[in-house]
Amino acid sequence: MQQVVPQHPLTIDSAVLARFMPMHLLLDRDGRVISAGPTLQRVLQGQDLPGTPFEDLFEVRSPGGAVTVDDVLARAGHRFRLVARGGIKAGLRGLGQRLPDGLVLMNLSFGIDLIAAVRDLALTDADFAATDLAMELLYLAEANAAVTRELRGLNLRLEGARLAAEEEAMTDPLTGLRNRRAADLVLERLCSVKASFGLLHMDLDYFKAVNDTLGHAAGDFVLEKVGRILREELRADDVVARVGGDEFLVIVTGRVDAPVLQAVAERIIARINAPMQIDGTEARVSASIGIVRSHDMVGADPTRLLAVADRALYAAKDAGRGRAVLMVERFG
Repeated sequence: MQQVVPQHPLTIDSAVLARFMPMHLLLDRDGRVISAGPTLQRVLQGQDLPGTPFEDLFEVRSPGGAVTVDDVLARAGHRFRLVARGGIKAGLRGLGQRLPDGLVLMNLSFGIDLIAAVRDLALTDADFAATDLAMELLYLAEANAAVTRELRGLNLRLEGARLAAEEEAMTDPLTGLRNRRAADLVLERLCSVKASFGLLHMDLDYFKAVNDTLGHAAGDFVLEKVGRILREELRADDVVARVGGDEFLVIVTGRVDAPVLQAVAERIIARINAPMQIDGTEARVSASIGIVRSHDMVGADPTRLLAVADRALYAAKDAGRGRAVLMVERFG
């Protein structure tokens, strides 16, 4: 004997639909929107949805000749492809069903435009149903190195976060300049390819006196000001790093003429020598700079370059401070 299952009236709760079907579209008997899932609302980008006819929101790509939701259900066997008339032009596919009370429920998903949609709308796992494997499939493709240009675009945010972390690890937090680690890496790379460059090792004179008399806040102000001066006096291709308390390294790429390097150093010294006003108080420091050139050493390596630059710096201090000394040591 066949068991008779009692029929219960179907009640549609839009909040529940939104949680389980974030790309649903619920239509009334006349094909007008009652509610739409949050992800679909993002696709339609803020259009006024309630009461809007289905055909005003979507162009039906399949089945051919369909315009209204009734056409879609009659011709497609409940399967269809759409594109939004407004919002982003992502292709959508889905299933539709007329419910016992005459309402129409459609559940949409992204087709081959998934990658572009995720990229353009910055979608995350939260924008998909918990059972939707779309995001997992995309990350799996990346892990298997089968990523396409569009997928690289999708992961731009993740790549940006990684680059930001690397940038932070290479940056001095007080001055915004590069740090010792970054300077070492650049020197290693330049030496490995036998590039020509100038190296300036700079130390602030009388900086301890500023810290002792005006406090550490004043010292930090001086360091920040020195950082700005260095950025302004050097090119974007040059590398400026704070490598110690009041020690700085400048890698001047592609410029090894002694007069040019001397002029760069003297401009920096002149600006740092100028009095700095800190809350109405005048702070004075100067800068001593040692200069070396990569092509003065056969097979130059970072350790030897830094050692010679350090000796050049102390020669500048011994000569009276507030000056630059170029040191040439030719050895291989």
